Amino acid sequence: FKEMSRASVDLEDPLGEDSHMPVPGLVHRYPDRVLFLVTTSCAMYCRFCTRRRIVLNKEHRTERELENVFAYLREHKEVRDVIISGGDALFIGDKFLETCLAGFRAIPSIEIIRIASRVPVVCPMRIDEKLVTMIRKYAPVYLMTHFNHPYELTDEAKKACAMFVDHGIPMMNQTVLLRKINSDPVILRVLFHELLKNRVKPYYLYQCDLSEGIEHFRTPVQKGIEIIESLRGHTSGLAVPEFVIDAPGGGGKVPVMPQ
Repeated sequence: FKEMSRASVDLEDPLGEDSHMPVPGLVHRYPDRVLFLVTTSCAMYCRFCTRRRIVLNKEHRTERELENVFAYLREHKEVRDVIISGGDALFIGDKFLETCLAGFRAIPSIEIIRIASRVPVVCPMRIDEKLVTMIRKYAPVYLMTHFNHPYELTDEAKKACAMFVDHGIPMMNQTVLLRKINSDPVILRVLFHELLKNRVKPYYLYQCDLSEGIEHFRTPVQKGIEIIESLRGHTSGLAVPEFVIDAPGGGGKVPVMPQ
């Protein structure tokens, strides 16, 4: 019932992605990097998803749309970093994923490619030797994944992470702060330590976005600050992500730190 309700601060498109989309599927909010939404499908549908407005559309970008994306990036040489996301970037087939990777790597101004996926968490059997070997050909490629709780680090998930890292694909993790799920410094400390043991760097801790119907997941901003304060100086800096608020309307990620 709560997820059918809309709070006064809720927004359909909280990050202003649709208004920063020069060609279908390509979000250009930051000067030197873009987000490519290759699909609106996922291996699972997270209840706190920031793209709730589109993830049930089950649409995949066509090759014509992909060519339009390549053409835009060839014209905009200031873009050096492409993030392939969705939906879930690893929910498309290997062939189309390789078409994306090869096309981006062929653009001289593109230095870094990132793949954003929750598949290592929720569908780790998707990760196999064929997939990671193919991705490795287009290095440097980073895998941005999304563990929210230590319970998600199953044996299968750990094997999937190891396969990426063993093939020279660095992994970074982005955690969403969720009320009464992981909004506890002990839970998150365990998560971040376990991620590091599996060679996954805790990268961001996100304040839960203003998407419609997820107010009950959001914590006060102060809670995130307290969690970072409990980590800084009490554990390795490697285990401390940056706590950020993705500003509504496309304002970008705003770091929030303890005094």
